[in-house]
Amino acid sequence: MDFDFNLILVPLTLALGAIWLLDKLVWKQRQSRGRGKEGALVRSAYDFFPILAVVLIVRSFLIEPFNIPSSSMVPTLYTGDFIAVNKFAYGLRLPLTYTKFLDTGSPEHGDVMVFRYPEDPSIYYIKRVIGLPGDTVSYNNGVLAINGESIDTEAANYTPDADLTAQLIPAGATPNGETVTEEQAAAYGREEEDHATYYQEKQGTHQHLVRYLEDFNSSQYAPFLQVMSPNVVTSAGTQWQLTVPEDQYFVMGDNRDRSADGRYWGFVPDKNLAGKAVYIWMHKAPGLNMPSFNRNGSID
Repeated sequence: MDFDFNLILVPLTLALGAIWLLDKLVWKQRQSRGRGKEGALVRSAYDFFPILAVVLIVRSFLIEPFNIPSSSMVPTLYTGDFIAVNKFAYGLRLPLTYTKFLDTGSPEHGDVMVFRYPEDPSIYYIKRVIGLPGDTVSYNNGVLAINGESIDTEAANYTPDADLTAQLIPAGATPNGETVTEEQAAAYGREEEDHATYYQEKQGTHQHLVRYLEDFNSSQYAPFLQVMSPNVVTSAGTQWQLTVPEDQYFVMGDNRDRSADGRYWGFVPDKNLAGKAVYIWMHKAPGLNMPSFNRNGSID
């Protein structure tokens, strides 16, 4: 989710709105010449400004659509899912400046949250809220705990859809310079799935599945953990602990060993919050594939 449509929508809406207002108060082309006889620019303002204004209001303050570009939230969300994000959940903010002008709520444990990536706010990320401001989050040999209380976790009997498994690894260029074809990517995804284990977690009012890989713990490669808890984190990443600062949040992906989340780059400031992911409304597999609606449903 690396493009903010508001960068186009807001300036265009403001420009057309200014033209519409100028004609209403000063030029009065539509009033004097009649509908359809005004200049092209003025006609465009009358035709498109009301529509764009409604779209801007809905996207900025109510519901905004996003597309999932990676597998970091598997099995809750897969690459190609189109989701609706509740912009009202965590406070109303002005578009582009992101200044909060109305406090309507705050994240809770287990929420699936969309936010602007702290290291590059032009990019949107989606992860699950693990730690709230003031929480101490710890991990000890597979057990995740909040303020010393273990998160309710139990093994789950889950078999993912074969087509979705084939999308786990993206085709194309890899960080090491290798080019992976679609067939190779699908094969890698199926091979990795043979080593995946699923658990059901309960956090607050949320019950959801998380995915771990056998004999692999990505936390050992997470530099932020090494900085935050050098005396606690182990070289294998099987133990770590951190405390969440005020006005910030700690997040992780549900695909725990395939997620570049807060363990790598730190906390999410409150000013970066964008909204709460609430619904999957469409899925489209990469490439020349028709969209489907068999994954439609609420996000827990």
